[in-house]
Amino acid sequence: MLRMLDVLYGAIWGGPLLIFLLALGLYLTVMLRGIQFRYLFYSLRLAFFPQKGEAEGKGDISHFQSLMTALAATIGIGNIAGVATAMTVGGLG
Repeated sequence: MLRMLDVLYGAIWGGPLLIFLLALGLYLTVMLRGIQFRYLFYSLRLAFFPQKGEAEGKGDISHFQSLMTALAATIGIGNIAGVATAMTVGGLG
């Protein structure tokens, strides 16, 4: 059973996953016509310099606050998964 899990682990986290992720990234870049490159500076400008005339109504959050909330959630999940992975691979101590 342990040997089978080891083989499965190697198949999933080895070269095939790397190739799959790279191919998926290339596919999405082509299909979305490089949106992550075309709108990079526009999105940074929106995040750090609010547009003139934006309504600052009650309950609204800025683009920057929205970005920071998304990053905090992403980094938090990454830290939890990273620690769990490190403990699984390396063991305690």
